Amino acid sequence: MTQMSSAISAQLIVDDDFEVGKVDNRLFGSFVEHLGRCVYTGIYEPSHQTADSDGFRQDVIDLVRELGATTIRYPGGNFVSGYRWEDGVGPKDERPRRLDLAWHSTETNEFGLHEMAKWLDRVGGNELMEAVNLGTRGLEDAMDLLEYANIPGGTKLSEERRVNGADKPFNIRMWCLGNEMDGPWQLGHKSAEDYGTLAASVARGMKQLDPDLELVACGSSAHDMPTFGAWEETVLSKAYDLVDFVSCHAYYQPKNGDMASFLASGVDMDGFIRDVAAAIDATKARLKSKHDVFISFDEWNIWYADAEASRNPEGIDNWPVAPRLLEDVYSVADAVVFGDLMITLLKNADRVHSASLAQLVNVIAPIMTEPGGPAWRQTTFYPFSIIAALSKGGTVLEPKLDSSQIYTPKYGDVDGVNAVAVRGADGSVSVFAVNRSLDTPAEFEVRLDENMRAKSDLSIEAWSLHDDDINAKNTLENQSRVMPKFNETVVFDPQSGSTKLTLPAVSWTAIHVK
Repeated sequence: MTQMSSAISAQLIVDDDFEVGKVDNRLFGSFVEHLGRCVYTGIYEPSHQTADSDGFRQDVIDLVRELGATTIRYPGGNFVSGYRWEDGVGPKDERPRRLDLAWHSTETNEFGLHEMAKWLDRVGGNELMEAVNLGTRGLEDAMDLLEYANIPGGTKLSEERRVNGADKPFNIRMWCLGNEMDGPWQLGHKSAEDYGTLAASVARGMKQLDPDLELVACGSSAHDMPTFGAWEETVLSKAYDLVDFVSCHAYYQPKNGDMASFLASGVDMDGFIRDVAAAIDATKARLKSKHDVFISFDEWNIWYADAEASRNPEGIDNWPVAPRLLEDVYSVADAVVFGDLMITLLKNADRVHSASLAQLVNVIAPIMTEPGGPAWRQTTFYPFSIIAALSKGGTVLEPKLDSSQIYTPKYGDVDGVNAVAVRGADGSVSVFAVNRSLDTPAEFEVRLDENMRAKSDLSIEAWSLHDDDINAKNTLENQSRVMPKFNETVVFDPQSGSTKLTLPAVSWTAIHVK
């Protein structure tokens, strides 16, 4: 379907006096699951020419640093619902091989908790967000893992950790209480009543051992789940004062060729966040609680879940090790939607205090690798890395956006341009914007407040991610086909404080004012 639209114009007023909230660095988290090649031949490949003594690919570490990923959620995902954490510790040659039912694969357990903690140390400045198995396991196993990870010493499990090479505790602060337990596909799937009771029990026990933990309860695994809303209210009614976050998961792809609605996916994410926030507020009021619960959007991305690449291996005699699964290759259009989703997370920074891009390497990821070969950036790498670099430690300013509307079959009329402004930690201002139109450039105006435009040495730069071919991709054969480029249309009027530029159709743009 061709999207027809008249001229698009939009104006964003940047007012330093009105704030949405601080940008929590955890918004730029990511996700490493034992799925496909995320771990094996992704972050870990001992035979690779760049591998260090622990088998970690240095080329991947360099790209993760450039990406700016912070908190890493691990080890799942669906994988965690059948995972025995103790399989991944101790001497590698004694670790058992297990069948992973979530992805119909064989898990060698060559990589586990110690390796993950060591890899994060190697990357530098990253936080581990650990998930516990509440599918096939429960309170006792969660307590055992917590004791192993966080108690300094003097107990059976903490001493085992020390013998296994980690003299100091891992001191993991943030823990996920299971994964997508509302999903019938989940090993150990539970009703909201049963999961809420279990999550409260596990949370209570874990906080008895380590009171300062931050715990994430499973919310709905999609906005369109039949149980959405009722699930959140039931779970939170049982565990509200014991948890600190409730999770959201959302993946987007074009449906039936409807690119216009796909480009407006941020509309759905925004509604999802607002609906979950309403459930949190209603529960807090009903319980008369003084405790605050925030949102952890700990799985989000573009995912072509219906494509061949997402089909699990099949057969009782076919359980491959690290098969190529979910290796979506992202286009310019995908990157624009991705950038729109990041803008949406920022606009909700008062409610969303943590987010995890799913996933980090190879599996629906911004970074791709070839076994024994190179690592490269997907198109989605760029919105994440630029927004993270300019926004960490900053403050989201209240969006004062006026945009022309465009029509989408799924969402009706939506803003043709979506944008947000962030005051950086250094006092500079960054504006991130997308043009959602399939066929029409947008004339975009940013009006700065008096304090900003009064600066005599004001500098304004803009980069746009755009290509005349919205299906252009970065591949093994052409790794730099798509990259952000300087937007040469920027015009600044110092008298009015107005910056004007053209946003090409299907584009993502970053404007930096300093």
